[in-house]
Amino acid sequence: MSEVLTELQGIIEALVDEPKSVELTEEDVGDTQLIEVGVDSSDLGKVIGRQGRTVRSLRTLLEVRGAETGTYYDLEILEG
Repeated sequence: MSEVLTELQGIIEALVDEPKSVELTEEDVGDTQLIEVGVDSSDLGKVIGRQGRTVRSLRTLLEVRGAETGTYYDLEILEG
């Protein structure tokens, strides 16, 4: 697991009520790293946030990390 994934997992686990159900996968899609986050259905709203603010903030953090390393990240939230 990459350093970015480890940091992102820690942030998401702090947001949810069921941290053991958080699953992250990373996949190369062209020049982008696709990160898929699976959370319990009861925690989906907490990760997305009101009007998508929380997930937008997570994407901004990944954008900043990507600028530091020269890697592009895309974040998708999955229910499961």
